[in-house]
Amino acid sequence: MEQKHLHIISFDVPYPANYGGVIDVYYKLKALYAQGIKIYLHCFEYGRAEALSLESICEKVYYYKRSMDRMLLLNPLPFVVVTRASEKLMENLLRDQHPVLFEGLHSCFHLNDDRLKDRVKIVRTHNIEHDYYTNLQKVEKSFFKKIYFGMEAKKLERFEKVLNKASHIAAISRADAEQLSARYKNVHHITAFHPNEEVKIKEGTGNFCLYHGNLEVGENNEAALFLVNEVFAKIRIPLIIAGKKPSAELIAAATDYSQISIKPNINTQDIDDLIKNAQINVLPTFQATGIKLKLLAALFTGRHCIVNTPMVSNTGLEQLCSIKDSAEEMIAEISRLFTVSFDMNEKEKRESVLLEDFSNVKNVKKLIELI
Repeated sequence: MEQKHLHIISFDVPYPANYGGVIDVYYKLKALYAQGIKIYLHCFEYGRAEALSLESICEKVYYYKRSMDRMLLLNPLPFVVVTRASEKLMENLLRDQHPVLFEGLHSCFHLNDDRLKDRVKIVRTHNIEHDYYTNLQKVEKSFFKKIYFGMEAKKLERFEKVLNKASHIAAISRADAEQLSARYKNVHHITAFHPNEEVKIKEGTGNFCLYHGNLEVGENNEAALFLVNEVFAKIRIPLIIAGKKPSAELIAAATDYSQISIKPNINTQDIDDLIKNAQINVLPTFQATGIKLKLLAALFTGRHCIVNTPMVSNTGLEQLCSIKDSAEEMIAEISRLFTVSFDMNEKEKRESVLLEDFSNVKNVKKLIELI
């Protein structure tokens, strides 16, 4: 087979794979490497260290400092985009004619550069970014951050038109693919890459419920506060909330209830263990964008899974979850499932969906066809 080469521009250093966006990038790298693709990885660095382990799956790894100059907030381009401009990156891309994969709209500053006009250019979209930032604005408590998210949403909506310069757009969710297809050509649905190769559910029952996520993100903070104040405050069933940087508001709310505990800043392995050992993974969201990798983790390795409609709408995962939208419905379903063993027939149902539609091997082959 002819050797295939691919440049990948990542918005962040994708290792360790410990939050949504970089999980998709890292496991995509692994899947491409397993298929024999020669990868030239370009990472923007801003707080995460260089990762030697990436060298084992890439031909070459380049690092570029992301500029965090606040004067760039005045630029007409989105801050998340203009801070990832690099002439050094362009020099490295122009050494050959290999295809280029841009990870997220954040990485697309150079997408419309005339020097790349004859290259195959693929953009992986992780969200409809202006919708995502509009929703972040709605749940943000800080006045200045609220202004920032609002300005950024408007800039991202204008900047999104740069996708016309892409040869292909690889949307992470069905809903995003449908929305983008109305505006652009060559949109494909290639779902999230993730660490799970098989469905592994622990037998028996657990003695707690779990909500997990990056708690410094506004939407996750809002979901956790909803579970504390509207759901678990009214029942005596234990809830563990796990994730990075819980807000002072969330910590204060949880301290009022002995059945609720917060495990802050724990590592990926500890999160995985909690997902497997929980009786119920409870995962509401109030932002229906992209696809939530924490939901895939819960379905591949967790027992019962209770979500609300925005978490699963148009994902293909609806039939695998118990969908409850109001606090009262969640309370009733948590109370019902807390003593019910997970039915292993349900495991087979999960396998039929997850191993068909969310297989890294199948999805990477779709991506390779675009290269």
